[in-house]
Amino acid sequence: MKIGIVCYPTFGGSGVVATELGKALASNGHQVHFITYNQPARLDFFSANLFYHEVAVSQYPLFDYPPYETVLASKLVDVVRFEQLDILHVHYAIPHASVAYLAKQILKAQGIQIPIVTTLHGTDITLVGKDASFSPVVSFSINHSDGVTAVSTNLKEQTLQSFDVKKEIKVIPNFIDFTRFHNKNRTYFKKAIAPEHERIIVHTSNFRKVKRTNDVVEIFEKINKQIPSKLLMVGDGPERRKAEELSRELGIADSVRFLGKQEAIEEILSVSDLFIMPSESESFGLAALEAMACGVPVISTNAGGLPELNLDGKSGFLSDIGAVEDMAAKAIKILKNEEVLNTFKAEALKRAHHFDLKNILPHYENFYEEVIANTK
Repeated sequence: MKIGIVCYPTFGGSGVVATELGKALASNGHQVHFITYNQPARLDFFSANLFYHEVAVSQYPLFDYPPYETVLASKLVDVVRFEQLDILHVHYAIPHASVAYLAKQILKAQGIQIPIVTTLHGTDITLVGKDASFSPVVSFSINHSDGVTAVSTNLKEQTLQSFDVKKEIKVIPNFIDFTRFHNKNRTYFKKAIAPEHERIIVHTSNFRKVKRTNDVVEIFEKINKQIPSKLLMVGDGPERRKAEELSRELGIADSVRFLGKQEAIEEILSVSDLFIMPSESESFGLAALEAMACGVPVISTNAGGLPELNLDGKSGFLSDIGAVEDMAAKAIKILKNEEVLNTFKAEALKRAHHFDLKNILPHYENFYEEVIANTK
């Protein structure tokens, strides 16, 4: 198949999933065309089956905000026509699904049929999409997609509750590529971070309010009182400064490292003992899955799709949003005993294998074929 993929080219979950999916499809013999305004963050190799089409937005004095949607629609028309694509897969409802619909209508007027698959990732539904100014467009775009997927059952249910959606939504969970994410022997790195054999705790996110990064610092402070440990904060965003200031106020700054954005996150996860995700909203929890694939158990909230990924008492523990004391106590339960820690590590890895890319990729391929067949 010739597949067009539209996504945000960022470190966020939707961009990562779209990019990794495209790379896997290309490796499986499909011709994949990425169409976006920057090269996706994880599009780190090229093959005979992988293409990137930049959406170049010009600046005009007339516009306070460049008309990206219009330019993207024109680019989609161009790529579909000249690359003779079989299907368009757009990630994120806003604005990609509505733009794809516009491109489809333009192509239809030219005698070209292009089926559209829309994947819902989370924030497009749980936060942005609920804005009354976006809601009619989101509902329309979903209903007029030829196929719709969601990354968790919870997200599917939220979509049906929040919007007037008549379209069937197929749940295809996020996935992990074990050729990249697996535990690697990085003893020298671990010794550099924890020279006294301290436990290493990690958190990765975009440091937005929804990630509750201050909770991570507070949880760690309680752990550190009982167990010698280090905290690695990976990523960047608007809440980073507050988390840094809190670590100083609590007197634990010497035990906390803010590492910023990191490409080789698997290197950091390979030396970690525990992953903390206290988010108030997660459609799936891709960062937690990456940790689990490296054999790192997870302390998370029970928000959104996290219970579908993190099995309470097996791959880690679940707690209510904001339950800092409970999360700290559960973290200590895992970390204080080597045998218990190793059991949780093994269970985290076992759970991650349920989401192996090799298992999930065929679901997308079969869905593409089904959608293409139904639109002929």
